[in-house]
Amino acid sequence: MKRRNFLKVVGVTGAGIAAFSCDDRREAARLEADEATLSDSDLRWDKAVCRFCGVGCGIEVGVKDNRVRAIRGDEANPVNRGLLCVKGYHVGSILYGEDRLTHPMKRNPDGKGFSRISWDEALDLIAEKFQGALDTHGPDSVAIYGSGQWTIFDGYAALKWIKGGMRSNNIDPNARLCMASAVMGFVTQFKSDEPMGCYEDFEAGDDFVLWGNNMAEMHPVLFSRMLESKRRNPRVRIVDIATRRTPTSDYADLYVEFKPGTDLALANGILHLLVSKGKVDRAFVKENVVFKRGIEDLEQIGYGCYGDQAERYTFKDKGRASSLEELETFLRDYTPQKVSEISGVPVEQIHALAEMYGDQSRGTVSLWCMGVNQHVRGTWMNNLINDLHLITGKISRPGANPFSLTGQPSACGTAREVGTLSNRLPADMLVTKEAHRKKAEEIWKLEPGTIPAKPGYHAVDMFRALSRGDIKAMWIQTTNPWVSMPNLHRFERKPGDGRFIVVSDIYPTPTTEAADLILPSAAWIEREGAFGNTERRTQQWNKQVDPPGEAKEDAWQFIEVAKRMGMGHLFPWPEDDWHEPMFEEYRSFGLGTGKDLASYQQLRETRGQLWPVVDGKETPYRYSAEHDPYVKKKKGVHFYKAKAYGEKAAFWLRPYHPPAEVPDGEYPLWLTTGRVLEHWHTGSMTRRVKQLHQAIPEAFVEVNRADARELGIKQGDRVRLVTRRGSLELDAEVDGRGKPPRGMLFVPFFDESKLINRLTLDAMDNISKEPDYKKCAARLERV
Repeated sequence: MKRRNFLKVVGVTGAGIAAFSCDDRREAARLEADEATLSDSDLRWDKAVCRFCGVGCGIEVGVKDNRVRAIRGDEANPVNRGLLCVKGYHVGSILYGEDRLTHPMKRNPDGKGFSRISWDEALDLIAEKFQGALDTHGPDSVAIYGSGQWTIFDGYAALKWIKGGMRSNNIDPNARLCMASAVMGFVTQFKSDEPMGCYEDFEAGDDFVLWGNNMAEMHPVLFSRMLESKRRNPRVRIVDIATRRTPTSDYADLYVEFKPGTDLALANGILHLLVSKGKVDRAFVKENVVFKRGIEDLEQIGYGCYGDQAERYTFKDKGRASSLEELETFLRDYTPQKVSEISGVPVEQIHALAEMYGDQSRGTVSLWCMGVNQHVRGTWMNNLINDLHLITGKISRPGANPFSLTGQPSACGTAREVGTLSNRLPADMLVTKEAHRKKAEEIWKLEPGTIPAKPGYHAVDMFRALSRGDIKAMWIQTTNPWVSMPNLHRFERKPGDGRFIVVSDIYPTPTTEAADLILPSAAWIEREGAFGNTERRTQQWNKQVDPPGEAKEDAWQFIEVAKRMGMGHLFPWPEDDWHEPMFEEYRSFGLGTGKDLASYQQLRETRGQLWPVVDGKETPYRYSAEHDPYVKKKKGVHFYKAKAYGEKAAFWLRPYHPPAEVPDGEYPLWLTTGRVLEHWHTGSMTRRVKQLHQAIPEAFVEVNRADARELGIKQGDRVRLVTRRGSLELDAEVDGRGKPPRGMLFVPFFDESKLINRLTLDAMDNISKEPDYKKCAARLERV
């Protein structure tokens, strides 16, 4: 098919966008007529990165008359090689919803509605409110809640302003809700965040074990690479370990269904067989692994949502030395028979998984995302998956790696690498370490002692503090917490509550509705930017179209307020040319540490680079003597970042704990939440794309066919879903794409008119403090 015809089929040329996004009918008609003669030569093409998930697909954007007229996959980009998913092909359309925010708006004095104000008025007001909170209540009274959708510039500006200017560590991203457990898994075991492998693993691996990860819908481009590898090589096997059947299950060689929350037991059951059947790579373990064990007492740990922990959850794990011998004793309690009783997984399947991980003739890649991370013991589960690779030596080599996937375009590049978390600084550094604070203060040219040593609030506790009134001024950017936070009832605002909330976004949302001041943001290619994806690839793009109205870049908003508060020295760059010098300052944090980023000029000239980038050369596999320039060994692996462990990786012993809430007589069903292929996160962008919205116009509840028959429910019937926190009416989906087992319900969270997170529990992981959206008790009623 010729490219022009392909673009027409995809439906993102001028008429495709105009059909649902242009409120000027004459302009729509002109664009539609123009399509008939549209060709490559009529468009100005430039590279970009997809605005949606963390895969980081390369996109080429065709612009004409200051408007996105076409989208195509970038064949030169090694991430996706020209392929996009259904959301990616429509990404240009997210800019053109009829209700784009275009002017600053302030809540009216009577609390009802908003009125337009100027940027100067808006910025002066923010500076006044934040300075007033600092003067009266101190640094703990201000906060920034950001996002894995922030560009690197946005996150770095926010981090520098709040930690180096306002002297507060109260900054956290929505990535706390999705990737924090993966962060702590890597950090507790390797003392450095992010995967050691890269997307080349999808061609190099033999066995792909998906732990609670519906890749066919959540990461379809990577799943396509896996399927293409399987098509070319019949030896390739795919295992889907899940709590419900999904489109991913249809392609799997083995579907393994477990009871919610029992994946901890299953992983220990696999480890039991690896150890008892002599599948341990003892030479690798002796050279590269130490053993650790943490606090395991359930009463001491809790779940972060009951008693005193319901206000602030500050449990801190404490590790001690362990050994392979202690591991052998520990695992005796996880026989296949006992694990099968706990998890519901047949004994034969547990043996099959152990054989797969233990087969040294085959490369094994473990893949996971929210199913593992959004878990009351998510860090433990991350540890156990990494343990499977450490005990077998299947790590840091092509086709043999634990590989955590991400859900946002820069959850890695901005949240994790920039360090926009309450306890972090750039390049794996921590505010709790004096040497790390000193380095940051030197780079930022601050007085010693400026950056506080005490971590700030993590996301859930941040909103609890806002609700209590401990936080007086909060700035929310690029995220929609009044849809995405668990147990939303806790965070409803009351008139005259004394808090000041600023929200920067591109569309009206329930979060802007809760704001005192709304700022219009420039989106995606309406400004220059950079993201970091799942495989450690940093990618840059140029500004390609103007933002609508008076919309401004998020980083610019922070910088302008900082200037008004007398903190302009933090951003000493020309007003019209600050992106490159800001990036190079940020980049200086990681140089020489194994977190080296490519130069900004190099990013401009390439489709991204995998850090560490040393002497202009990227690193596909970390810790590998063959690939990583920081490894000094002649062969094998070297976990050089883990200096606290003698430059070895830590194998953590982690037991099974039950979920925080389980079904009972009153609430006999499991409720889990997640995403669908067509929509992304809270739907504030994808629901404004006509094709995506029409495909899935509203949220629903998946019901098992046998449960539906027993309850007298048919496809499309209106039902009421009830938990201990509230109720919600939805249409029943029976035998849809997702097929839950008996006793389970599933609801996607993209629909702001059906707030499923009013029903979810705010239990969270004991180490990462990431909420568990996957497990609470519910009942279903006919309406």
